[in-house]
Amino acid sequence: MYRTHSNGELRLTNVGQEVTLVGWVQKTRDKGFMMWVDLRDRYGITQLIFDEDRTPKEMMEKAKTLGREFVIQVKGEVIERVSRNSNISTGDIEILVKELTILNKSLVPPFTIEDETDGGDELRMKYRYLDIRRNPVRENLIFRHKVAIEVRKYLSDKDFIEVETPVLIKSTPEGARDFVVPSRMNAGQFYALPQSPQTFKQLLMVGGLDKYFQIVKCFRDEDLRADRQPEFTQIDCEMAFVEQEDVLNTFEGLTRHLLKEINGVEVADFPRMTYDEAMKKYGNDKPDIRFGMEFGELNEVAKHKEFSVFNNAELVVGIAVPGGNSYTRKEIDKLIEWIKRPQVGALGMVYSRCNDDGTFKSSVDKFYDEADLAKWAEITGAKAGDLICVLSGNTDKVRTQLSALRMELATRLGLRKPNEFAPLWVVDFPLLEWDEESKRFHAMHHPFTSPKPEDMHLLDTDPGKVRANAYDMVLNGNEIGGGSIRIHDKATQALMFDHLGFTPEEAKDQFGFLMNAFEYGAPPHGGLAFGLDRLVAILGGQETIRDFIAFPKNNSGRDVMIDAPSKIDETQLKELNLKLDLKL
Repeated sequence: MYRTHSNGELRLTNVGQEVTLVGWVQKTRDKGFMMWVDLRDRYGITQLIFDEDRTPKEMMEKAKTLGREFVIQVKGEVIERVSRNSNISTGDIEILVKELTILNKSLVPPFTIEDETDGGDELRMKYRYLDIRRNPVRENLIFRHKVAIEVRKYLSDKDFIEVETPVLIKSTPEGARDFVVPSRMNAGQFYALPQSPQTFKQLLMVGGLDKYFQIVKCFRDEDLRADRQPEFTQIDCEMAFVEQEDVLNTFEGLTRHLLKEINGVEVADFPRMTYDEAMKKYGNDKPDIRFGMEFGELNEVAKHKEFSVFNNAELVVGIAVPGGNSYTRKEIDKLIEWIKRPQVGALGMVYSRCNDDGTFKSSVDKFYDEADLAKWAEITGAKAGDLICVLSGNTDKVRTQLSALRMELATRLGLRKPNEFAPLWVVDFPLLEWDEESKRFHAMHHPFTSPKPEDMHLLDTDPGKVRANAYDMVLNGNEIGGGSIRIHDKATQALMFDHLGFTPEEAKDQFGFLMNAFEYGAPPHGGLAFGLDRLVAILGGQETIRDFIAFPKNNSGRDVMIDAPSKIDETQLKELNLKLDLKL
């Protein structure tokens, strides 16, 4: 055996035992006549001691050659430490080394393998195999493992069956761009990597499996953001013979289970909010409800004066910032600069101070008196000591801008506490959304989402008003999962394709296999997919999914460690019947 114990295992009860340990050299401390080495593995750190009085000269000289990240094996006796270290679990003992074997030497690592490292993101991604040796990264991956185990345990106990679906599939229009894979055996034809197993899980319901789940890789060739990866992992689920309430109850239960087992948190309430209500109160469809600052719409109390900025706006809306009256004019000016950034896009901001004596002082005192400003405070819920921030303009744009400001202020005020969890169901999404570029409606979720039966009559007359049988699970201001009740009959699915601009021929070419399946007794069904990466990050008190992925891509979609994507040689191109004609 390479080892008898791990480096996080030994205690005072082991004193006097002969042990064998292996691991990496964390650091060395050489006093000349005595030397200490911190030996690290996945489980912890154990201190080794080499002593001129008790260590042979040859071994002492060998120990002095050890560098950071050398892989070594030692045999020795567990002894009690004279100077104990309460910061590590093995801090009461050390190993008096009797045998030392260098299993592998190491170059000096490009950054320190410590909890607080001197390596930047790009450097650590290039040497990710070294970064994984650091406690925070390793603990994140172990945390992800624990979440996945609890997911499988919960769903299996609820009679769900885990089924693997294909990775090489047909390219279909589901929203994002597909990654495509050329077929050598079928010249000129391509597979696609799945954006989700959507059609396959529906086919599994047609197949009578009743309850399906899969922890599955998905792929989308999208423009990347800080919290988006080209390949990501879903907890993909589908159920037959269910209505929306059945799905919500099942996955509310899964979320409760994870919060309790992983975080030790009991959540009593899973409120529900319609999409329209979320947009009106918070300006987005994934609101963080751990704090207030709900929107107050001010059209009725702000458009009656000669202030053209408000009078010409479609929407005037504000929020109350708790304690914001303490902001200096310079701080408010910086806040206005922040919302004018291209990423937010506001043209400016009006504000009103709520003074402790009940009076108000605003940036538009020329147009609005105390009575007007008191109405602003009443509508936004502002109290003495608060600051009212007001934006105006196009309804959709101004809601998005104020939502960004709300989240930024909450972060600055410390209101987004990672150890607090506030789940929320957002329901009744629009079925379709208008795209200005293509001048037609697109499915807000995907083409297989069922319309609300009571809204079906609006499909021909007012398609933008049709609500979907769709729902999102939101946790701490992040969408962690979404799903819908699906269309399960051919006639309704054909009608949906028609309203999405597919000709019958295009629909048959793209989704003929699904339409055919619906003619063989397809049951009513619905489901949901959780984003595992984001769910794990939030449960872990963070919001960056990359920290919980073993080998992530950077913001350009590159794996800088293995240098991918990369070119392939001419021989491979010929085998695949491909010819490059790049115009860069």
